[in-house]
Amino acid sequence: MPALPLAHISVLDLTAHRAGPTAVRQLADWGAQVIKIEPTGPDVGDATGSRRHGFDFQNLHRNKRSMTINLKSDEGRAIFMKLAGKADVVVENYRSDVKYRLGVDYESVRKVNPRIVYGSIAGFGQTGPDAARPGVDQIAQGMGGLMSITGTPGQGPMRVGIPIADLTSGLLLAQGILVALLQREATGEGQWVHTSLLEAQIFMLDFQAARWLIKGEVAKQAGNDHPTGIPTGVFPTSDGHINIAASGDGLWKRFCEAVGAPELLKHPEHLTGELRSRNRKALNERISEITRAKPGAHWIAALNKAGVPCGPINTIDQTFAEPQVQHLGIARAVNHPQLGDIKVVGQPINMSAAPQPRQLRPTPELGEHTDEVLRGLGYDAAAIEGLRSRGAI
Repeated sequence: MPALPLAHISVLDLTAHRAGPTAVRQLADWGAQVIKIEPTGPDVGDATGSRRHGFDFQNLHRNKRSMTINLKSDEGRAIFMKLAGKADVVVENYRSDVKYRLGVDYESVRKVNPRIVYGSIAGFGQTGPDAARPGVDQIAQGMGGLMSITGTPGQGPMRVGIPIADLTSGLLLAQGILVALLQREATGEGQWVHTSLLEAQIFMLDFQAARWLIKGEVAKQAGNDHPTGIPTGVFPTSDGHINIAASGDGLWKRFCEAVGAPELLKHPEHLTGELRSRNRKALNERISEITRAKPGAHWIAALNKAGVPCGPINTIDQTFAEPQVQHLGIARAVNHPQLGDIKVVGQPINMSAAPQPRQLRPTPELGEHTDEVLRGLGYDAAAIEGLRSRGAI
């Protein structure tokens, strides 16, 4: 089988929490040679045990090697710089000022390797009045406007059920790193690539942000109703609820015919898209009267046959039981030396001329590869033991 597309790229991973590891996971899954550099020293808490073997850590940090370095020590920082001199990429998500205190910032690394692509994520950006503030996903969801448009009208702000600012900033940074690597092929020079939770969250507002920027409209909570595409939302059935998306004149016509309600097409409150939007509440009630008469499977079959987007509202276990999800194979096997056979969430990207990532390698134990990496730098056993005794590794 051919090598994975990023097999020739070496990455030093200084990340923790979620946003940075999400970026590195994209690179590692596609074959990059990743060394996860983890802290060591008397003031560092335990990074082993239940947290490391938990579902979150195992899902985030597969396909890496792990070594411990005390970056607060001169010897530890020297080891890092030796590694950086040979690496293609460094990724960090410290608070924006921390990397400078440690002496592992972009300019410092660039002095030993002008070809380095240095990726950073911070809560609020690398410069500006809030740059040094600590930031986590929920703070970005609130500050970035998402919580004001999530949830039902009048209930107050609501976070979404995943750390969307963390995840999207990580994905965007991975994309930026790949773009910088492509540019390096032309220029021979690396560069600093950075984003933030706040920027990523605002980017993900997408058309809701454009409503304000272009039309001056401040979006409000719309619950399960699509804010502009009507009718699109959650509708009751005799055994639960389903999603239906029937906005636009063509879909609306097919929907009315598929559910046996042609009279809705002639209803004076629903003749146009503008009228359906203005009378959304009454329209939803009329649709609900129809859909609650039969089970969800009946309506899904009928609407799919008519080409109207619809689907069940699954719990996560039901999602992974879906025949289509099983066919896609996004639950990927990992064999862990202590946890045994487990599954993690695989890559959603498919490429016709590149292999899908093979069976994923398990998340390494803390410092599992420290000696191996140091030997690759030319350190012998006595030198490694000396570094360990002095707290550098």
